[in-house]
Formats: sequence, structure tokens, C-alpha cells
Amino acid sequence: LDRPAPSAPPVLPALGGPAHGAAGRGAAPVPTNEGLADALAPLLKDPALGPLRTASVLDVAAGREVFGAGQDKAATPASTVKLATAVAALSALGPDHRINTTVVMAGKDRIVLVGGGDPTLTARAPRHGAEEQPANLRTLADATARALKQRHLSKISLGYDTSAYSGPVMHPIGPNENIAPVTPLMTDEARLDDTEHGTAPRDADPARTAARTFADLLHERGITVDGDPTGAKAPKKQERLAAVHSLPLSALVERMLTYSDNDIAEALARQTALASRRSASFAGAGKAVRTALERAHLPLAGAVFEDGSGLDRDDKVSAALLSRLLLQASDPEYPALRPVVTGLPVAAFTGTLSNRYTGQSTGAGAVRAKTGTLTGVNTLAGTVVDADGRLLVFSFMTTGTTDPQGAQQALDKLASAVANCGCR
Repeated sequence: LDRPAPSAPPVLPALGGPAHGAAGRGAAPVPTNEGLADALAPLLKDPALGPLRTASVLDVAAGREVFGAGQDKAATPASTVKLATAVAALSALGPDHRINTTVVMAGKDRIVLVGGGDPTLTARAPRHGAEEQPANLRTLADATARALKQRHLSKISLGYDTSAYSGPVMHPIGPNENIAPVTPLMTDEARLDDTEHGTAPRDADPARTAARTFADLLHERGITVDGDPTGAKAPKKQERLAAVHSLPLSALVERMLTYSDNDIAEALARQTALASRRSASFAGAGKAVRTALERAHLPLAGAVFEDGSGLDRDDKVSAALLSRLLLQASDPEYPALRPVVTGLPVAAFTGTLSNRYTGQSTGAGAVRAKTGTLTGVNTLAGTVVDADGRLLVFSFMTTGTTDPQGAQQALDKLASAVANCGCR
């Protein structure tokens, strides 16, 4: 958790910039609808794809569609819904926003640990060499112990406040190694092993465990915690003792997209809800994400946001929405959305695409895309510079697949075809 998500290797022209010595942005030849249709339509007939198969390809400089196939049909997006979560959070909060975890006084000799919704808060020792570290519970304990000693307090009771979120803490899929209970107070995404991303066994009560860990850290620093930490509500008039701050939202978005991090996704959806003064629940977060996208005038016909991560099969978006999200994030007029592009996995290099495209020289290093996978659902949405140096965004969705690996390969071939295309 203390390493930033890796950025794309320098194998591409600057996104949105001139290509091949072109005089200005968008000077490379524009692919035609007919040319792209010739390249992509046969690949969309791949039997590995399910009965529902949709596609949308947009030219970034012109801001227009250059290929579409069922692009307005709503389908289950799986993890590509994280693109919507990212755009909504960045639009509502800005790339520099940080999530606070605080400790406040709650009486003469009582303190409360207040969760703000940072799933990357860590209790692990800081790693040497990292440019920027995530918020650390040890740092918070250091500052809290100093503040208590200044008040001549060496014995206190400890409460922990999770009231920032409301509604069910368990995702509708139930206990699962893909996601922890959704609570505003946890450390290391409630992982019970030393992993930093991917599946892992999760703590059933992350907030209580975080509070107990904090109590142990205080004890190591000369502060005795009387009894077991208990759930509490911080007083309205708070005297803050200490605070730590998450990495900026831009870094959280990049990590979420690179590794398809479900815990960060649900946290960012709830941060979007808090920013719009909605209930920070699954329902409130879904409404907040939709509202943020409506304000950006994005195509939301048929869209349903049941969660922020895409684990819920009832989520629905169109290929047109996914490509428009990427179009806006690629537009220099929306610099706040840039982390959506820089966080995309790079084919054969990073994140969830590190083991894909290894046999496809055209797509490897050239395709940057968010993956989405559930049983019977495969999606891919990202950016690519075509053979003429034209920046395009794409989304490919399929539902009803029975061969997951075959479906992934079929989508990868579609994206590689765009990369290989002059298509005029």
C-alpha cells in the first residue's frame, strides 16, 4: 500500500498530443467509420464472445464516434464501472483531495479514533525509498501519544467512530476475498495477509481491529488504554488531537484502476456521496455518482450504479458511456480527470493487464485499458494510439460468455486491431 501505482512506460506519444511530428493536436489522419468497421466487425463475430456484444470507438481530437455496435445498449460492466466512479469522485472532490483519519478528545480522559474512509490507511512499517507514503496508523499513534503527554495523560479509554458511512457494511455479494466490509475505518484494506492488492482473506470487523491495533500502538508509546476499544460517536464540538491524511485522490484513483481495487472503489463512491451531502451508503453513493455524471452531460440512458466497484451484477452501463468517460478524461480541458488515463493498466506491463497481450506485439505497451470480469461478463475500455498516431478511446463489452479466457483474448484482439489500424 505504500507504493504508488506504476505509471505507463514511455512507449507512447503523449496522450492527446501531436503524433509523428504532426504540427498540432489531432493532425494525424482520422480513421473512417468504414475502415474501422472493416477491421472490427469480423472480430466482433468471434464465437468466444457472448450473445450480447457491444462496442464504441471515439476519436479524441475530434470528439466524435468513429465506430459503434450496439453502443447504446446497457450491459453489466463489471470492474469497468470503476471508470464512472473515478470520474465522479474527481469531479466532485478534485485530484488533490485527501481523506483524513483523526483522533479527538471525548471527555477528560477519553479519546475517539474517527474513520474518514481511507481504506489505504496502513498499520505496517513505512517502506524506505517510497516517494510518498499512505497514511500510517503508527504516525497517528506517535502524534496522539505526544498530544496526550502534553496534557499529562498517560491512561485513557478509547472509542472508535464509524459514523461517516451508513447502511449495510457488507457488499451484496457477501463475505468475499475481493472486498472487505465497507467501513470508514480499516487498515491495509482489512487484509489478513501481507498482500497489497488482489484477492486476500479479510477481517470480518475491520474497524474494531484497527482500533485494537491503535490501542496497542499507544501502549508501545507509553499510553495505557483502559479496557477494550468500543464503538462511539465523536462529540460534535471536537478538540482534535492528531490526524493523518491519505495520498491525494489522484493517486488513489490511479491505484484503483491499475489494480482494479474494489475497496478503494467503494471508498471513492462514498467520498463522492459525502461531497454531495448524500448518505454514504451503497444507495447514496450510487445516486451521487449518477448525479456527478449527469452534471458532466454524459450518456446515462439505462445506467444503474448499485456499487462503486462493479462487483454487483445489477450495475448497468453502455459502451457509449464508458468511451465518453475516457474521452472526457483524455481531453486537455479536463485536467482534473487525468488520473483516469494515467491509472489505466498497460497491456503486458502493469496491473490487471500485466499478463495479457504477451503474444500480441501490436497491443503490448500500446493498449491502456480497464478490465472488467465477472462470470459470463467480460469488458475492456481504454485508450490507444493507432498506426497513424491518432489517439482513440474504446470500449468493448460482452455478456453471456462461457469461455473466460477466450472472451478476454477476443477483446484483446479488438483493442490490438484498433492499435494496428490506419483504417482509412
